[in-house]
Amino acid sequence: MKTRLDRGYYWFLIPGFLLFIIFVVLPFIANIYLSFTRWSGVGVPQFIGLKNYLRAIDDFNFWLSLKNNVVIILVLTTIPTVISLFLAVFLFQYVAVKVGKTTANIFKAGFYLPQIIPVAIIGVIWKWIFQPNWGALNVILEKIKLGNLAQNWLGDPNYALGAVLLVMVWFQIGYPLVIFISALQRIDPQIYESARVDGAKGLRMFFSITLPLISPEFYVVVLTTIIYSLKIFGPIFALTRGGPGNATTVASYFSYKNFFEFSNVGYGATMSTIISLIILLITVVYIKLQNFESTEGE
Repeated sequence: MKTRLDRGYYWFLIPGFLLFIIFVVLPFIANIYLSFTRWSGVGVPQFIGLKNYLRAIDDFNFWLSLKNNVVIILVLTTIPTVISLFLAVFLFQYVAVKVGKTTANIFKAGFYLPQIIPVAIIGVIWKWIFQPNWGALNVILEKIKLGNLAQNWLGDPNYALGAVLLVMVWFQIGYPLVIFISALQRIDPQIYESARVDGAKGLRMFFSITLPLISPEFYVVVLTTIIYSLKIFGPIFALTRGGPGNATTVASYFSYKNFFEFSNVGYGATMSTIISLIILLITVVYIKLQNFESTEGE
């Protein structure tokens, strides 16, 4: 009977496999083909070889978009991850114990709430907050006698990317938080009891016990955040449309502009292909490094 069950489950994978082929593999292959063509979206694509890729090498705006992606990666893989890690430990080991699990769960849900709010709504709310004339941020600065710090946050190239990063950090905190709390829940409490008996306290327990034991989840958070940062589109579209100028343009939005605004589908496909290849390369290297560290630890 066990053999029959083992044989049978493959059939249940077929629908998902077919959907994966139709909606992921085939569009990706089509995108790669289009990246070697000149096409406006109408008519027959004209094959031009590597010209789009050679153009990308000398395209200042493309490299600027990648630079903005690198800044986003550095910010989103550090600030939200660190904040979420300490929040998770605080909620799980202090609030849940001293106040109650219900209170801890309420806070966890509150931090995760931005993840389920549509990006368009988030964009509208934060554009109100950053509005230069009557926005909440500038009004608060004026009320506390810091009106000289008020700025056109989304309209000034010097501040636009920083304002977008602030929104993205706020948005991102809930995702690693729930993963870290789940990781903390699988740690055997007896490990902490043994450490306390041996005299370990506070930060020593965190760095010597908690952090090593949740390292698999930590790797997952960092990798998925890097991928998210590379293909980020929604917040940029909702808040700044890549402006002012190209101050907040990222690679995915640069690809979108070539696809739908400039009718340069072939070049837009080139951008998408480059982003996809970078993501695949980072994923492979990161997984190999993780596996190497796990092997070394054994």
